[in-house]
Amino acid sequence: MANNVQHQTEPDSPAAEPKARQVGGTEYSWCKAVPSGTGITVLALLLSKQPDISRLQNTLHLLQISHPILRSKLHFDAAAATFSFLTPPSPHLRVQLFDLSSTSAILSNNPNPSSINPHHFILEHEMNQNPWLDSNSLQSELNLFFMSVYTLSENRWAVVLRIHSAACDRASAAALLREMLQLVTGGGEVRELGSENDEIGMKIEDCIPKGKANKPFWVRGMDFVGYSLNSFRLSNLNFVDSVSPRCSQVLRLQMNSDQTRDLIEGCKSRGIKLCGALAAAGLIAAHSSKDVPDNQSQKYGVVTLVDCRSILDPVISIQHLGFYHSAIMNSHDISRGDNLWEVAKRCYMSFTSAMNNNKHFTDMADLNFLMGKAIDNPGLTPSSSSRTAFLSVFEDPVMDDSTSMHQQLGVEDYVGCASVHGIGPSVALFDTIRDGCLDCACVYPAPLHSREQMQKLVDDMKRILVDCCANVDEGES
Repeated sequence: MANNVQHQTEPDSPAAEPKARQVGGTEYSWCKAVPSGTGITVLALLLSKQPDISRLQNTLHLLQISHPILRSKLHFDAAAATFSFLTPPSPHLRVQLFDLSSTSAILSNNPNPSSINPHHFILEHEMNQNPWLDSNSLQSELNLFFMSVYTLSENRWAVVLRIHSAACDRASAAALLREMLQLVTGGGEVRELGSENDEIGMKIEDCIPKGKANKPFWVRGMDFVGYSLNSFRLSNLNFVDSVSPRCSQVLRLQMNSDQTRDLIEGCKSRGIKLCGALAAAGLIAAHSSKDVPDNQSQKYGVVTLVDCRSILDPVISIQHLGFYHSAIMNSHDISRGDNLWEVAKRCYMSFTSAMNNNKHFTDMADLNFLMGKAIDNPGLTPSSSSRTAFLSVFEDPVMDDSTSMHQQLGVEDYVGCASVHGIGPSVALFDTIRDGCLDCACVYPAPLHSREQMQKLVDDMKRILVDCCANVDEGES
């Protein structure tokens, strides 16, 4: 049986009212997307040492003090048809504990325990827990942050953080994990944030440097029409089941340190980033999985997500949680026999050209609007699949060298990613370089795509990357 354990805090003063801030345009998009199943951010840790629940609760209590958005609630204003963050003055942490019996009941739903280990299944289970389904109801006032501890066996536990993406992008999730581990191990302390300690961060739209988002009306109209028309020309992976209810599932693309080193060196020698190579491998693998004549190309959409914190005004510190990513949408023609490095360079150069033209700022409102339209009208997408692109990648991977801290806590493994079974791509790549090894969580909507279909795609991606990196000079163009 699951038990709710609440950290005891002093009751709020009757005069202390929650502070409120209306969401921005990008945050609003996530408030609309999450109820449909996209944007549920999950960090799932596998522990070989039993977690100290009291210390864990105290740590999360401190995190809620340090990061007000973690104690905020999402409120829907029916009259204005918009959302706001309500931030109470005190934390209201609740940790849900699942003992061995209740965890076993959840694991009994695992369709293939021989290939899906308990930690992985709990990760997928959490990604598909959606307390925000009714976030646009008249009475909604919902937490943005949840934490659960699962007892997998007598010597294995899963600690899982689940966060609404409007409150926590990937960079925020990585920073939150690092800070939590530091606090649990006694290697960190709560930062003094001054007056900001009672308020959540600014909207990304309010931090765009002056003039960077300017776009003439006629150009905005042309871009809007271009995005709309181009979406009908994009190819997708074959859909296995476009009718049944969907959930998010995860596969992992992992490379050893030698393979990762060769891949990074191959990218550096060509003046590109890892995101270009990952996108190229995905595009080539997807195209090769389809029965297309050798001389026929198909156009695929790639979304690259950019952490804008360092280029905002004012600059946003990684210590301030929130959603500060922007998206660049590009399309690429792929033919059978295309070379990884040629496609990778094309992907990366298209992305950097868009960045140089400030499209991560000028197109932000357009893409948010189109995302909302696709959420409201899934019939605008192929087979009502809600697929807006084939693939999404991040400009930069998460870099993690926390092995010593992990060993101290008994962290054997962890995965961080977000759900995509509402609006989104066919596969979203969440890449981390952990102690020199690439670990990429590949999230996809099921049963729109099957696990077998996506496992073949991921296996082909890894083979393409490894084969082309066996000799970093191979395939220079």
